[in-house]
Amino acid sequence: MKQTAGKQDLVVIGGGPGGLVVASVAAQTGLRVTLVEKSQRLGGDCLHTGCIPSKTLIHAARTVNAARTGFREGLLDAMPGIDFSAAIDTVNRAIETIQAHDDPERFRGYGCDVRFGKAKFTTSQTVSVDEEVITGRRFVIATGSWPAVPPIPGLEEAGFETSDTIFSRRDLPRQLAVIGGGPVGVELAQAFARFGSRVTLVEMGERLLAGEDPDVSAELRTLLEQDGIRIITGARITMVHRAGESRQLMLEDKGTVECDRILVAAGRRPAAHGLGLESAGVEFGAAGISVDARLRTTQKHIFAIGDVCGPYRLTHMAEYQAGIALANSVFRVPRKADYRVVPRVVYSDPETAAVGLTQAAADRQGITYDIVRFPMSRVDRAITDDARAGFVKILVSKGRICGASLIGPHAGELIHELALAMRVNAKVREITELVHAYPTYAQINRRAIINSQAPLLQTRRVRLLVWLLQRLIP
Repeated sequence: MKQTAGKQDLVVIGGGPGGLVVASVAAQTGLRVTLVEKSQRLGGDCLHTGCIPSKTLIHAARTVNAARTGFREGLLDAMPGIDFSAAIDTVNRAIETIQAHDDPERFRGYGCDVRFGKAKFTTSQTVSVDEEVITGRRFVIATGSWPAVPPIPGLEEAGFETSDTIFSRRDLPRQLAVIGGGPVGVELAQAFARFGSRVTLVEMGERLLAGEDPDVSAELRTLLEQDGIRIITGARITMVHRAGESRQLMLEDKGTVECDRILVAAGRRPAAHGLGLESAGVEFGAAGISVDARLRTTQKHIFAIGDVCGPYRLTHMAEYQAGIALANSVFRVPRKADYRVVPRVVYSDPETAAVGLTQAAADRQGITYDIVRFPMSRVDRAITDDARAGFVKILVSKGRICGASLIGPHAGELIHELALAMRVNAKVREITELVHAYPTYAQINRRAIINSQAPLLQTRRVRLLVWLLQRLIP
């Protein structure tokens, strides 16, 4: 193998969001940086098979649903035709637009050496890329994850889609079976149902979005069923059969599901295998690469960020961890990751969002809290938009927020006010003191807290205090 001349200051493995942040910042400081990406394009799964295509398809499906609602309510004379292929064109245009920001030449302009090929550690200080060996002082592994495929008999033979392949299909399935009731399964099940597929969602657990608040899960299930989605929970798939273009999912004690296409959305697995981590002395397992609070692996000069190490498989987490890795590896400033305030969003319609602890997590930690809850149906903006489904649920401990869950329009935007309050350790009353524009959805947070404090005004102690103040102070 050919040996690269000189030692690189930093070698970044993986050209997704986290890796690109690390490589671009480090290169701009003047360090000798090599970025290695196994595919022939930068941007990672988020751009090509994850966040961007799915959210674009969801937007297109929302547009179709709006037209259908307008026709049903008499606002449109006829329901327009639906062209699923055109929706995929829209998806591709969104990817191409954002891809321009991830042009390899842009990063080369920063002084970064961009390589396309499969990187594999040969020692703790070297990686091979094709027929070349690159030596580095420090490394950042940002290889992401890939779709998990459950070991269901007959599934491989029957054929299936994942988020890696579904967006390349231009024909709308007549009947779609979705395996998995997590964020990806929920989002894509609803999108395809709104385009006209008959969708059945099968989830092994007892509810959708198992890691989130049960009240949110129940509300979301009701709304998805209103979209015509058949949801089967607590179901184990024992086998998959295929006859021609027809597939059949055999469920233990719950009958069968007929479909012509299967979408597997059963979570993701860290892309840690095949990197030669054993040769580098880097520990990893089923959950990914082991890292400490500074994102150092068992080799202190090798860092890992994003899906490959967790704990959250979210694009914004990879970008956050990139900053931690930069502080420790480039700027040599000891900095630890803090996962106390991490917003989580599911882009269903309406959206769900959460930050901090759920009730179950707070109970496990022995935290005492009060629940503040307010329905979207009492928010004036939701009434004007006829978007009344959903609610906010806030856990308040010692006058401060320790967790919150939202389901409703723009929940992914609304959660950030509560996340910021947690981040700066603000008291909940400070949210009520902030002037919120009217009419906006953001008023739900303020009104929830004000509503929870209303009973205090009616206590004997407060009434007596007000009575005394009125008479003692002119």
